[in-house]
Amino acid sequence: MKNKNIEDLIALSNDLRWKIGDEFHDNLAEGIYADASEIVRDSVHRSDQKKSLRLDAKIDRIITSKVWGFPLMFFILALVLWMTIVGANYPSAMLAELLLDTVHPFLKGLAINVGMPWWLDGFLIDGVYLAVAWVIAVMLPPMAIFFPLFTLLEDFGYLPRVAFNLDNLFKRSGAHGKQALTMSMGFGCNAAGVVATRIIDSPRERLIAIITNNFSLCNGRWPTQILIATIFVGALVPASFSGLASLSAVIGIAVLGIAFMFLVSWALSRTVLKGEVSTFNLELPPYRPPRFWKTIYTSLIDRTMIVLWRAIVFAAPAGAVIWLISNIHIGDMSIAAWLIDSLDGFGFLLGLNGVILVAYIVAIPANEIVIPTILMLTVLVTGISAGEGAGVMFELDSVNATGDILRAGGWTLLTAINLMLFSLLHNPCSTTIYTIYKETKSVKWTVVASILPVILGFIVTFLVAQIWRLF
Repeated sequence: MKNKNIEDLIALSNDLRWKIGDEFHDNLAEGIYADASEIVRDSVHRSDQKKSLRLDAKIDRIITSKVWGFPLMFFILALVLWMTIVGANYPSAMLAELLLDTVHPFLKGLAINVGMPWWLDGFLIDGVYLAVAWVIAVMLPPMAIFFPLFTLLEDFGYLPRVAFNLDNLFKRSGAHGKQALTMSMGFGCNAAGVVATRIIDSPRERLIAIITNNFSLCNGRWPTQILIATIFVGALVPASFSGLASLSAVIGIAVLGIAFMFLVSWALSRTVLKGEVSTFNLELPPYRPPRFWKTIYTSLIDRTMIVLWRAIVFAAPAGAVIWLISNIHIGDMSIAAWLIDSLDGFGFLLGLNGVILVAYIVAIPANEIVIPTILMLTVLVTGISAGEGAGVMFELDSVNATGDILRAGGWTLLTAINLMLFSLLHNPCSTTIYTIYKETKSVKWTVVASILPVILGFIVTFLVAQIWRLF
């Protein structure tokens, strides 16, 4: 029987050779053998390969499971953010001491020695230099920690598992599963998150990812969230639980940002950016040891330094504007005081105040200077003895002293909660806006991405303020 089958196959092969020609027949046979070889290679493994595959499969059963996948994902993200925030405290303090407590007084003394006019001294040193110094001190250490950690997770093979876990949620919201990766990158820097959307092939879904990336709480906003939560939310509970209460409030704001990302993605995909959700084959790469030195280079040079440089370029003119509006007077009031007085009524409707709104307007170039600007403007309009003069941004080492200044400026728990919400839901910084335009080449979509979050911020804070006052 076997001989008969072999004879039939030989006869069929000869018949095919006669019908399609020798060359094509040989190519066909070669292709069949190549496919067979590939099947064998994928199916047969050495003992060490089998062990590796079994280990990968065991890890994946936990990391991508419906029960443990999301808790582990949130735990790892929280751990990375905790390491970033805690780890950045010491180098940020060192940079602040160097740039603000040492270099700034030295430059002021040098200006006096060379006879520099007071207005030029203030404009260049108290305005431009201080803004740049704040951005470097606050922005550089977190990015230098977050981006390497993020890249290590990427190299290890965990981030594709994050995309796998979130793929269904993003698909339901009309977005692309890879947006999970750009969202995670946005927690380090929204500008870097916008650039990361290049991994999304669909122009429509990439645009959704770009517009909604600002809802990821970037490292420039974490210090504001932590400080306000510590002063006002932590004070609501006994001292032994204040840290936990503050941390829970900040994490709650971050999770709320993710919820807004899904909500806005869903709304965009069913209105102005309608279309079918594209499918993609997500290959889960094997786990492998990260390439340490390449990770350091990629993170520090290709991400951290480029983003930091853009932030410095935009922060310098912001510092100049802050000093000018604080020192140029219209009648008996500075421009800053006049703006604060004009916006106080609108700020009250939002549960905020004029100081906060002016601070966010002049701090569009960099979120890192929001708190120093708020403190300076509060001192400016209240006459409290603190800081070094009009237009000179400052921060205090004591959280309690900072809280005293804010409460003297009329802050309440409602003000704190709505500031935390507005810090999440407001326009992107100038660096991110510029990056959005570079990536989209569209003024229209840049305006949409810049205005949409702040409109949501106004709506949410207004509703919270009215409900708060109602009860």
